[in-house]
Amino acid sequence: MKEEIQVYDNVLQLIGKTPLIHLNSITKDFKGSFAAKVEAFNPGHSTKDRIALYIIEEAEKKGILKPGDTIIETTSGNTGFSIAMVSIIKGYECILAVSSKSSKDKIDMLKTMGAKVYVCPANVSADDPRSYYQVARRLHEERKGSVYINQYFNELNMDAHYNSTGPEIWKQSEGKITHLVACSGTGGTISGTARFLKEQNPNIKVIGIDAFGSVLKKYHETKEFDSNEIYPYRIEGLGKNLIPSATDFDIIDKFVKVTDEESAHTARELAKTEGLFVGYTSGAAMQGLKQLNAEGEFDENSNVVVIFPDHGSRYMSKVFSDDWMTEQGFFDTKNSAETERIEFIK
Repeated sequence: MKEEIQVYDNVLQLIGKTPLIHLNSITKDFKGSFAAKVEAFNPGHSTKDRIALYIIEEAEKKGILKPGDTIIETTSGNTGFSIAMVSIIKGYECILAVSSKSSKDKIDMLKTMGAKVYVCPANVSADDPRSYYQVARRLHEERKGSVYINQYFNELNMDAHYNSTGPEIWKQSEGKITHLVACSGTGGTISGTARFLKEQNPNIKVIGIDAFGSVLKKYHETKEFDSNEIYPYRIEGLGKNLIPSATDFDIIDKFVKVTDEESAHTARELAKTEGLFVGYTSGAAMQGLKQLNAEGEFDENSNVVVIFPDHGSRYMSKVFSDDWMTEQGFFDTKNSAETERIEFIK
């Protein structure tokens, strides 16, 4: 009997069900078992596919989004790509306000996906009219028939991961997960996933990864917003200079901060040791895992899942560029450029 060929109606049917992959070489000296939830296997190459499709379809169900409408969003790049992809399939216009910290690769990808892109200065306060938050809000007010996704303050951000990422990890780990480690930006991924997992087993420890220059870790510990914590940093999609309501701080057990430089090198290390070509934020998540192991967080009975949110192709002009790494001062005697791996034949 001839096997029936399986054909998908469109790329949106490929969102979710991403694999859990054991980390072997990079964790060989760690205590416990470690696996990565590799979200680059989504069709839009990031975890943001999940929220883009979920939020847009919820808006459709409620009659908020109608044919011919425009979707507007603030993004560091990944959410924007996912929204643009969903908009193409569903027939919506897409306008994105992007931080200037976003890599050129991301911005070029957004334009390629048909989005109108506004690049806004990164190092301004959230309430500055030039910030990507305020630009998106203004565009929404000015454009009739538009919907502002507003992922930082949208409860559906968490719901998307509660309904997909959490159940997938629980099933894939056979309920044996003891620790969830994930970066926190909008907070939707870590909060929604953690909420589901802790309903299954309240003893699962949830650890958020934050950046130096972000307010999240201190806010979690003190419930106070400290603007003195804020200063420019390079990692995209991680940390914040405001407090997103899409983050459930009560469900996160603790935060760990990572540096730009170490996260960049760890992203490169993942490619060389595990064959996983993942993004800057994934490098940050792995760097946080390293620090937690050094602090004695794990033991022989630990079954740790770390979420790698996106693909390395989004950072070719940044962490995977020797020129960019050199410009940042990230190469020294310990970490050298990769130029010696290239030989030109004349």
